[in-house]
Amino acid sequence: MNPSTLKLSGPTGAFSLLLSSTRRGARLGRVLAMTEIRAWHLPPDVTERAELLVAELASNAVRHGRVQGRDFRLRLHIAPGSPAAPAASAALRIEVTDARGERLPAPARPVADGPEGGGHGLVLVATYADRWGCEPCPPGGKTVWAEVDLPPRRY
Repeated sequence: MNPSTLKLSGPTGAFSLLLSSTRRGARLGRVLAMTEIRAWHLPPDVTERAELLVAELASNAVRHGRVQGRDFRLRLHIAPGSPAAPAASAALRIEVTDARGERLPAPARPVADGPEGGGHGLVLVATYADRWGCEPCPPGGKTVWAEVDLPPRRY
């Protein structure tokens, strides 16, 4: 990994990492993201949901968004409250950008049997995220994102 692709800003709530579009890259992204999120001292339920969301989105980027020779980006940050979620003071936003903009995510009917059993990823994302979606990322990619609301801060 090239150190210039890693941007860590400590417990301030921002993390961005460029990873190879391989299973190893997805696993490394999950491990590094969880190390970072734990350093932010978020509530355990937020951390647990985030771990699952990072794993699913990174795995989907490798499985469905891979283009030979192109990496994917994992980005985490604390987003301020938005009109879409007025009750939340802020949210942990997880973004995964891949190179396959023409392959938009759509929850599939899960397949229980067989070697290709799957289809559970986006169902889990929809279950554990407070919001999720997809945005184009020119010139040809897409960013799939998920948000987990943070409890209001008490001072």
